[in-house]
Amino acid sequence: MRPGGVLCAARAVGTFDPYPLARAARRVESSPSLALGRSPLVLEWLDPLLLARWQFGLTTLYHFLFVPLTIGMVVLVAILQTAWVRTGKLKYLHLTRLFGKIFLINFAMGVVTGIVQEFQFGMNWSDYSRFVGDVFGAPLAMEGLLAFFLEATMIGLWIFGWDKLPAKLHLATIWMLAISTTLSAYFILAANAFMQNPVGFAINEERGRAELTDIVAVLTNPVALAQFPHTIFAATMFAAVVMVAVAAFHLSRGQHIDEMRTALRFGLITNIVCFAGVALTGDQLSLIMVETQPMKMAAAEALYTTTAGASFSIFTWGTPDGSSELFSIRIPYVLSFLSTQDFMGTVEGINDLQAQYQSEFGPGDYTPIIWVTYWSFRWMIGLGALAALISVVGLWLTRGGRTPQQNWVWKVAIWSAPLPLVASLVGWIFTEMGRQPWIVFGLMKTEDGVSPGVTGFEVLLSLVAFTLIYGALAVVEFKLIVKAAVEGPKDWDKYDADEDGGTVDPRSLATVY
Repeated sequence: MRPGGVLCAARAVGTFDPYPLARAARRVESSPSLALGRSPLVLEWLDPLLLARWQFGLTTLYHFLFVPLTIGMVVLVAILQTAWVRTGKLKYLHLTRLFGKIFLINFAMGVVTGIVQEFQFGMNWSDYSRFVGDVFGAPLAMEGLLAFFLEATMIGLWIFGWDKLPAKLHLATIWMLAISTTLSAYFILAANAFMQNPVGFAINEERGRAELTDIVAVLTNPVALAQFPHTIFAATMFAAVVMVAVAAFHLSRGQHIDEMRTALRFGLITNIVCFAGVALTGDQLSLIMVETQPMKMAAAEALYTTTAGASFSIFTWGTPDGSSELFSIRIPYVLSFLSTQDFMGTVEGINDLQAQYQSEFGPGDYTPIIWVTYWSFRWMIGLGALAALISVVGLWLTRGGRTPQQNWVWKVAIWSAPLPLVASLVGWIFTEMGRQPWIVFGLMKTEDGVSPGVTGFEVLLSLVAFTLIYGALAVVEFKLIVKAAVEGPKDWDKYDADEDGGTVDPRSLATVY
């Protein structure tokens, strides 16, 4: 039995309980709504647990609006700058500075929202922080002290080093920035992986908490090793389609033809390659998910009965409770292959897993919200595949130096930019909602992690404040990025180029910006 199973089995028979039974009483006492005898509807909407979950979900998804573009764009900018340093061609310098500006705007917003994100662990989830903070906090501390400090240093050198550092040394700063940004993502994913598959800890019964025993196990969690490349490829997909959208905007107006055609083709190819990476790594992640959280895979397919040779439904129409199917479009054996790498493999169903978890962890409902997991899983796959398909068509239409004359082609390219981002967002909804009712799988339920002394009104107040502030910041962010994208590369006509039509010593152009 896994360590979490030992703990929860012990809790079920009453031999150990790290969470005081008085928690429910404290929540009643601390809630003005409960004390004043408000109506059931008011009580529901002022429930601290419900509001804390909404706040964490909304602020996390909002923060993640900026994360993929930061992770992916810094890599693409580093590649463009490398091309400029190696070839001396002006178009690569133009593109480096244009998309570097977009990266910097997005990076600044991501930092602000990320800092606020971590405050919630102390504000709304203090019991969670007390119980697993020793383990969960370790990779987050490493991210802050190692990766983020390195990011901050490198981004400063890159911004202010154009006319002060040798070209190759300045190029090294953007690559170090890309590495540190990617490293930062890994540490955060390692922390999240502990919530999906807790490893590297021991329970201190005297202090009533989980304590770190093996940081290597936490950092090499199989879930983290599978999530990491999947997340990086998905992030780079989004950055690539943003590049495609910017290029399409200018090409549709006949502006900066040489630079934007290069950006367009580069973005299209990158998107297709990264989608292949997403698909391959997603296959590995599904195998790990079946091993560590079989209920999540069963919920992703709304599979209630354990089945050998299970099919994968593209679309299903069922009863309101989701337990019975009325109509579906299915691909035979695919779910078994995704789960076991065997077309006739056996996939455990929700009913059997529910009975197993009740036996292992005690009475309760261990089933996530089926319609959320079912549809988020399909939207994740479908939107990512659609973005890749558009890129394939785009490569075909622009082959051999062709430039499409139909306006609809450019509109599709521009409006397809959000597809990988939305796919990533619903992918994280699936990841987190599919783990419910656990905040740490097998160790702690979500309802046990909320701060006992925080009232529903307090959470609601901060939720409304964050929503309004974040909404304003989102408008500012979007306008700044659109402004930078529409302006495009600077006018270089006044600068002399070599006779070959666009190659210049990188050191002589560094001061222009």
